[in-house]
Amino acid sequence: MLTAHNIVLGYNGTALCNPLDFHLGAGQICAVIGHNGAGKSTLVRTLLGIQSPLSGSVQWAGATKKNIAYLGQSATIDNHFPMRVKDAVTMGVWPQLGFWQGINNAMAERVENALLRTGLTHMADRPLFECSSGQLQRCFFARAIVQDAPTIILDEPFTAIDQSTESQLIDIIQQWRDEGRTLIIVLHDLSSVMGIADYCLLLGDGRGLFGKTDDVVTNENLISHHYLTHTQAQWISRLTDAGGRDA
Repeated sequence: MLTAHNIVLGYNGTALCNPLDFHLGAGQICAVIGHNGAGKSTLVRTLLGIQSPLSGSVQWAGATKKNIAYLGQSATIDNHFPMRVKDAVTMGVWPQLGFWQGINNAMAERVENALLRTGLTHMADRPLFECSSGQLQRCFFARAIVQDAPTIILDEPFTAIDQSTESQLIDIIQQWRDEGRTLIIVLHDLSSVMGIADYCLLLGDGRGLFGKTDDVVTNENLISHHYLTHTQAQWISRLTDAGGRDA
């Protein structure tokens, strides 16, 4: 589905990390983690085709830049725009419409189904500014459902939401994987990474490491890529060991 071959992330001629190679197939989830400034946002813009890598190539099979569903960080979204929840969800079908073409019955049914799956049916006619952070995030998940894209990129989708909403969104993510979609998710919480990601791309200290999540997310790798300090890693290890004994 997606192959990155020797891509160098950067801007204005300045590289952020060493050349990256990775491949993702249908039905696979890749978590992207790294410290601030490691290149996560630059990677997302590169995969979306907003900017080009300094070198190397990104190749898509079965998907194009036009049919990638993208859910950005909620902080970048103006929820005061005068739009209903249902209208925002309906935007998911826009890439499939021709000039002056309206939505058909099948598309309208997809919108209703997406509202149902995300628990927003009762909010359909409410304006976005009445939505809580969790409801707003579910709204944009619903839009991604409607878009029905083979590849989905999520940028920190669990920020500023409660655990109940996060659990609902994780269920949708796992359904997308079961449907054979490829997902790339920028995450901060390591428990979410370990819980849902098949693969992980760790960025930091001018380097990138890609592989199966269990192989990448180790204390040694997290420390060497400046994601955790030695003290933080020891603290997490103690919590993990305590949890194992309690179980």
